[in-house]
Amino acid sequence: MTYESAAAFAQTSGLLYFVGLFVAGALYAFWPRNRTRFDAAAHLPLIED
Repeated sequence: MTYESAAAFAQTSGLLYFVGLFVAGALYAFWPRNRTRFDAAAHLPLIED
């Protein structure tokens, strides 16, 4: 395995890894069941004690 092939493999696998992380984060953020939790967190600074 040459340096060029190892570097190409690392770049490709890293790209796929980070795209997968992005998709997982986007799915978590936009999942309908999490809406109430995120809405409550968004209004938290506006609640007066």
